[in-house]
Amino acid sequence: MLRIGIDLGGTKIEALALDPAGREVFRKRIPAPRGDYAATLAAVAGLVRDAGEGTVGIGMPGALSSLTGLVKNANSTWLIGKPLRQDLEEAIGREIRLANDANCFALSEAVDGAAEGAAVVFGAILGTGVGGGIVVRGEVLTGPNAVASEWGHNPLPLPQPADLPLRPCYCGRTGCIETYLSGPALARDGGEAALGQYAERLARALAGVINILDPDAIVLGGGVSKVARLYEDVPKLWQRYVFSGQVATRLLPPRHGDASGVRGAAWLWGR
Repeated sequence: MLRIGIDLGGTKIEALALDPAGREVFRKRIPAPRGDYAATLAAVAGLVRDAGEGTVGIGMPGALSSLTGLVKNANSTWLIGKPLRQDLEEAIGREIRLANDANCFALSEAVDGAAEGAAVVFGAILGTGVGGGIVVRGEVLTGPNAVASEWGHNPLPLPQPADLPLRPCYCGRTGCIETYLSGPALARDGGEAALGQYAERLARALAGVINILDPDAIVLGGGVSKVARLYEDVPKLWQRYVFSGQVATRLLPPRHGDASGVRGAAWLWGR
């Protein structure tokens, strides 16, 4: 049976189908009907029909509230407050599994990507925004509040003089990791000329992850993940912030790149 994955993005919706061996047998991408919830449901249902029969996993922005079952924290604001799971199952006509898109990225890279075989994987998305995903022994970690790995909206650790005053974030707080480590933040700070400062901030932020989660591997995603020097510079810098004499955690580029989100959605049904 096919495993069908849907990446429900704000600008595009992508579908992929994997055969039982994990080989891609179908892929299609369409523009997202921004601002139109009913059209979004219809678009996803149409992609699933085109992909064929099989299990359906969907990566989405934000998360489902554990209390109400409604979408929260989504930058695709037309989804907020909607019963997305219920409405999609009705539109598609079969059971689905939903997960945050960053969790789908982490799952893809943990199952058959850069961190294949690793027991604990943290996926760090460094793109338009900053997010995270946690996979433990092949299972996505969500948590009772559906906020596990909301890494980008933790404070940047140990602010230095260059980090001050703390930057305002759209979430209403100041000093969020996202305001320093997103792609737009890097561009505002000077792009390639600011990579040394960026690497040091990323080292502090990821050291906090290591001190709490102690993952076997951290895989970077998003546009900034293409900056090759980060994979050499950041592990040298995080040593001073990790509470351990030696850091065995690996920092890795993604194997599947932009396809990791949709592949991870397909893997929500397991191997």
